[in-house]
Amino acid sequence: MSRTDELISRKRAESQSFDQAFQSENAKLKAAVALIELRKKEGLTQRELAEKTGKPQSTIARIENGNMNATVKLLEEIAQSIGRELVISFQ
Repeated sequence: MSRTDELISRKRAESQSFDQAFQSENAKLKAAVALIELRKKEGLTQRELAEKTGKPQSTIARIENGNMNATVKLLEEIAQSIGRELVISFQ
């Protein structure tokens, strides 16, 4: 485990508010990575994906940058617009 991982683990154990903030940011980043991978797998630009979803390109960019807490509804709309299914799992 890296020093960074150790520090994060310690801070999460010490502070409930830090742990909640960490989990929230981590979820946004996972959604960002998943959307980027999906879009690239489909061979689409952000603009092309936005056109298919009927959303502004800036919405796609904000999700991919981790700057937007995308709702399940929005992620479902994106998935459906390209014939995919949104799958959520707990680990």
